[in-house]
Amino acid sequence: MEFLYANVLWLMLIPSIILIYLISTNKTNLQSIFNKDILDRLSATNSGLNMTTRNVLLFTSLILMILALSRPVILKKEQEIKQNLIPVVIALDVSKSMHSTDIYPNRLELAKNKIKEFLKTSQNTAVGVVFFAKSTFILSPVTKDFPTLLYMIDNLDNRALNFDNGSNVMSLLESSNELLEEYESKNIIILSDGGNNSDFEKEIEFAKEQNIKVYVVATATKKGAPIPTKDGYLTNNEGNIVTVKLNENIKELALNSGGGYINFTINDGDIKAINSELLSRSKKEQLDIKKMKIYTELFYYPLSLGIFFLFISLFSMPRLRQNSFLVVTLLSFSSIPAYSGILDFQILKEAKKAYEEENYKYATNQYKKVDTTKEAHYNLGNSLYKEGKYKEALESYEKIVTSDKEFEAQKLHNMGNSYVKLNDLNKAKQMYENALKKHFDKQTKENLDRINDAMDKKDQKQNQENKNDQKNKDQEQKDKKKQNKENKDQKNKDKKDSKEQENKEKNKEEKQKGEESKKDKAKKEQSKKKDDEQEKKNQASTQEAINKEISDIEEKKWMEKLKDRKSQILLHKAKNQSEGEDDSSTPW
Repeated sequence: MEFLYANVLWLMLIPSIILIYLISTNKTNLQSIFNKDILDRLSATNSGLNMTTRNVLLFTSLILMILALSRPVILKKEQEIKQNLIPVVIALDVSKSMHSTDIYPNRLELAKNKIKEFLKTSQNTAVGVVFFAKSTFILSPVTKDFPTLLYMIDNLDNRALNFDNGSNVMSLLESSNELLEEYESKNIIILSDGGNNSDFEKEIEFAKEQNIKVYVVATATKKGAPIPTKDGYLTNNEGNIVTVKLNENIKELALNSGGGYINFTINDGDIKAINSELLSRSKKEQLDIKKMKIYTELFYYPLSLGIFFLFISLFSMPRLRQNSFLVVTLLSFSSIPAYSGILDFQILKEAKKAYEEENYKYATNQYKKVDTTKEAHYNLGNSLYKEGKYKEALESYEKIVTSDKEFEAQKLHNMGNSYVKLNDLNKAKQMYENALKKHFDKQTKENLDRINDAMDKKDQKQNQENKNDQKNKDQEQKDKKKQNKENKDQKNKDKKDSKEQENKEKNKEEKQKGEESKKDKAKKEQSKKKDDEQEKKNQASTQEAINKEISDIEEKKWMEKLKDRKSQILLHKAKNQSEGEDDSSTPW
């Protein structure tokens, strides 16, 4: 047996054992107060599990569940998994004619996208990739590692690779046959514009001899297009621009070899058709054998036992006898320690003594310890009131619930006093009135009368202040009207004086203009000379800035080209008998 997740076993088991030790050696509050003989007398006998047994069951359940999480297994056997796949070689035409732009962006880019689409959607295939022009180059042998193939195709820099001219299909077939030599089923998918040959009898004969099925995806149009170059378009020996069309003669190679032929589509319909043909016509072969360990799982044994022990420990509760001591009842159903009910009298005695000695803070703390009855809430409220904590005193009084009218009246009376201290006279009046309804008390009546007098005086004062405010507002309005009238008169006077002054200044300016006209003429001539000089300087600086901007643009342009530069991909040039045999008069 072994544990598949042994780290879980050690990381959780060791802390659990430490927790078990700490809990088992820790004493309860009762054990720290009473000795064992007294505690045995106070404890109720029952027919259920004692605490020690219950803890043992809980801890055993915890350890068993940790064992289940660590996944115990028994190694049964090793099983071989065979992988049956269809071997395929994809051949990409990289001759110059594949750069024609009758297909956007060009034939070569379309073909590369078709290969990537095949790799993403193909099932039950192993793929090798070759490029061919006049010679054949091996990018990858037959493999199932499609992510690596996709990376290599994406990073293939066509501009950096200077492939030779022509499309030697025979060289492609020989090189692909070597890659598929170990397999009975041989399939080649060619993505090409058809090449230069008008006759493929030699290639057909070779494909039949080697039992090769050729599938062709035609990546060109019948209309054709010229081949772009750095200096324009490719020309023939007579200087005419070459227009390359689809060579449909390659269809004969595909059909006579038992494969298939299809023109390219903008969507992935062509690739789906090729995939379908491969699956229906080709035989799957055993390409890989993987060994896997088969385990017998054991985790459900400790898990089941752990759940069983947990159920026993939680649901086997002790049954109390009818004559059980009151302390045990408190332990079972209350969060208050068992000894608090026994020692309450001592705490109340100390609180009362502190209250009488005007040590209200200590009294408050003591009353809070036994804040369980209406009397305790009342005493605590009184102590907080004396301490000056009126809001807390109100909260304590509000907790009192009693059917005793006289006691309720005392509570409401004290609440009224607290609201007076908080300067909330309306609330105080309400409390006093409610107290008198419950039980008449002379002191309460006097306090209510004082509150009413204070509120009447406050209302009278407020009314007087409102009258005074109104008088002040009326007087302010009168003063404002008077001030506005005075301002208007002064404004008219100022306007008249201003007009006279403007006339005087205007006459003075006309005299000065005649004297200054001569001076201005001289200044204008000097200013014109300065402007001419400044304009020349500005032109020089502008030209300098333009030159700098052009250099910055050039730098940015070259940096972008460097960023677009792709990783180097290694290609292996295949050697075969047909290499260099393509001597066509149209080598593109």
